[in-house]
Amino acid sequence: MMQFYFLSILLNAVTGFILVTDKDREEPDTLASFRLDPSNGNFRFVLGLLTAVMGLLRLLSSTDVPVVGDIIPALAGLASGFSLIFDFYRSKTTLPSERVEKTGEFFQKNKRWLGFTAIGAALLHFLFPGLLLL
Repeated sequence: MMQFYFLSILLNAVTGFILVTDKDREEPDTLASFRLDPSNGNFRFVLGLLTAVMGLLRLLSSTDVPVVGDIIPALAGLASGFSLIFDFYRSKTTLPSERVEKTGEFFQKNKRWLGFTAIGAALLHFLFPGLLLL
């Protein structure tokens, strides 16, 4: 479906841009109203959730070749979406967990590279829609 194709490109580009331009900062622990502000934790969580779900849907529904046709944007969407979700989870949780810390540390260290990968996948997916593996 072309709607999934468009949403995949849009969400990968926006999520990648947020990950690339993200600065390490302390966010307030208040649950403010939902604003379209990239520094707002709720916005970042919803965007990460949408991007990860769209990445999963791109794995399940392909425009050309089943599964293999959209593997790069799907994996980029899953990774960048999970990065935003783990960032939100780490800022809100109070329970220490070694597994969560290791996973969150991986996403925290590679945040910029995941962002560049998501932007690159969105750009290539937009420019070359008919190529295999894009």
